[in-house]
Amino acid sequence: MANLTPKQQRFVDEYLIDLNATQAAIRAGYSEKTAKDIGCENLAKPNIKEAIEKAQNKRIARTEITQDMVLQELAKIGFSNMLDYMSITNGGDLVHDFSALTRDQAAAISEVVVEEYAEGRDEDKREVKKLKFKLADKKSALVEIGRHLGMFKDKVEHSGGITVSSVADLMDNIGDDDL
Repeated sequence: MANLTPKQQRFVDEYLIDLNATQAAIRAGYSEKTAKDIGCENLAKPNIKEAIEKAQNKRIARTEITQDMVLQELAKIGFSNMLDYMSITNGGDLVHDFSALTRDQAAAISEVVVEEYAEGRDEDKREVKKLKFKLADKKSALVEIGRHLGMFKDKVEHSGGITVSSVADLMDNIGDDDL
C-alpha cells in the first residue's frame, strides 16, 4: 500500500530521526509556514502511517532494541539510590563503596571524578584522594517511565471539545465571576 511520493518518503525518513512531524516536514522540503499542519496531515495518511510503522519495525529488528529494554534502563536510573554506592561509618560519615557495585548500579552513574592532591606543608603535608560521582537524572527517567505507562497526560480533552494543557491553564481561564 505504501505508494509514497518522493517528498512523502523523505518526510518518513526525516520523521524517524526525532519523531517530530513539524521538523520532519521542514527537512523534507515543505514550507516552514505550513509544516506543522502538513506534518499532522502526513501522520494521519494511511500510506504514510504504514511506511513509518514498517520502518520502525525494521529498526527494531535490526537493532534488537525493545521497549522493555529501554524501560529497564530508565528504571535503573529512576530507582537508583545514593546509599547503594556509599556506606556510613560508626561516626556517621559517608564513605564511597564501589566494592559490591552491580552492573545495574553502574548503569545509573553518569560521572565519576577522582581528584588527587597534596594538602598542607612540610611534615603536615598529606596526600588526599577525593572521589566525586553523580547519578544520572532520576527525575527525567521517572517522567519518561511515567509517560510510557500513561501516567501523565499533556492534554486533556473534555466532552465539550475544550482542550487544556493543565488544570492550571483551566483555572486561569475561569474568571472570579465564574466561581
